Amino acid sequence: MGSGKRKTGTATVKQRSGEMIVITTQSEVQDNDVSPYYWIPSSVISAIMSLYTLIYAAIYTAGFNQSCNQYRIELIKYIQATGNLNQHVCQKCQINFVKWMIEEMNLTRGQQEELLRGIYGYGFEKPSAIQQRAIMPCVKGHDVIAQAQSGTGKTATFSIAILQQIDTSLHECQALVLAPTRELATQIQRVVLALGEYMKANCHACIGGTNVREDVRKLEQGCHVVVGTPGRVHDMINRKVLHTNAIKLFVLDEADEMLSRGFKSQIQDVFGFLPSDVQVILLSATMPPDVLEVSRHFMRNPISILVKKEELTLEGIKQFFVNVKHESWKLGTLCDLYDTLSITQSVIFCNTRRKVDQLTQEMTSNHFTVSAMHGDMEQRDRELIMKQFRSGSSRVLITTDLLARGIDVQQVSLVINYDLPSNRENYIHRIGRGGRFGRKGVAINFITDEDKRTLKDIEQFYHTTIEEMPANIADLI
Repeated sequence: MGSGKRKTGTATVKQRSGEMIVITTQSEVQDNDVSPYYWIPSSVISAIMSLYTLIYAAIYTAGFNQSCNQYRIELIKYIQATGNLNQHVCQKCQINFVKWMIEEMNLTRGQQEELLRGIYGYGFEKPSAIQQRAIMPCVKGHDVIAQAQSGTGKTATFSIAILQQIDTSLHECQALVLAPTRELATQIQRVVLALGEYMKANCHACIGGTNVREDVRKLEQGCHVVVGTPGRVHDMINRKVLHTNAIKLFVLDEADEMLSRGFKSQIQDVFGFLPSDVQVILLSATMPPDVLEVSRHFMRNPISILVKKEELTLEGIKQFFVNVKHESWKLGTLCDLYDTLSITQSVIFCNTRRKVDQLTQEMTSNHFTVSAMHGDMEQRDRELIMKQFRSGSSRVLITTDLLARGIDVQQVSLVINYDLPSNRENYIHRIGRGGRFGRKGVAINFITDEDKRTLKDIEQFYHTTIEEMPANIADLI
């Protein structure tokens, strides 16, 4: 190594007026200088530095209200020295969230520490594009229409906004979230509880297929956040056990799916019970005209965060097709595929519940261990199957589009469209079950000769190319 000089950032700590401030300075060191910590493995040093960052994040909050302007300047200098502040991409993404919590969100000291700990503990690797663009408008109280593809953190986006606004000392519902399916509502509840763990935030899921008396009991005890399907939520409001007078924030997640399922009138009825100044956040991976029409009735001067169709296709998802020629040849092709590949977890989509049951029986007869889930099943059975699939004890799940919306099973590496979706906008929701949060995934579409035009239509709609499955497919999964 040469004897030249290089620049490096060092941090010094100053005590002033009861606050600890990190100020980054520049110093020169020799390239051939030997660190006194050369014997410590780099992984240990990295872990120590991550802990160091978290400790200082907690210390920062102690003096936020003192010397505020100078404090912000020095904090920004520190962040700029350790990551790219302008593009919101830092070496340690938690620094990004520290910056949001302290500099922009204007939380109280206790909220800063508790919400930051929840975000840190949830394990964010880095803020996603939708989080960078949508969190602050949501937090600042604007009505927001946000669009992003599946697996990019939409749920965390509005969950952080909710947790920033609720008062946990007030045991009333302060945020209401509607979702199209029971599974998605339960998933949202898990995220809110995880992020709000240290705030002691209480979130209840009101979904069909569960005990109404249990919903009544939970709501009478008081819940800060209620997540649910439109039918059950509307029922709880009509029973006067879900009180809406304290609700500050109303979230419509996967709004296009709720409208396509015929929930429009129930959504409008629920909205009619809410305070006139309620903040509305509408999220979806697609934005057809009927969703935008509904938004005009519910929202006041919303901030729109939209993406073009050609930007919707998922990064990290390799898309292929297999021409099986005839419907009757699909089963043999599927069995050959599973004999060939070593797969962590996979989801197989069929267009009908009957096809799901039939394929499950045929795969089981061919000595493959599979699970099945669709809307005709009892809620407790659906919950058990999802629990097994999330834990990894079940590795292959055959389902309808019930699972195509917002369900985050991060180990899924392969999605198979046994049937091409009848609605082309569902294609992106299906293949989004793989490659969650930047992970790599593969989507394989089985097509018959009659499906070629449908596949071409999907390619044109998303401005993408779906190639024929290569012989080395095993190397891509």
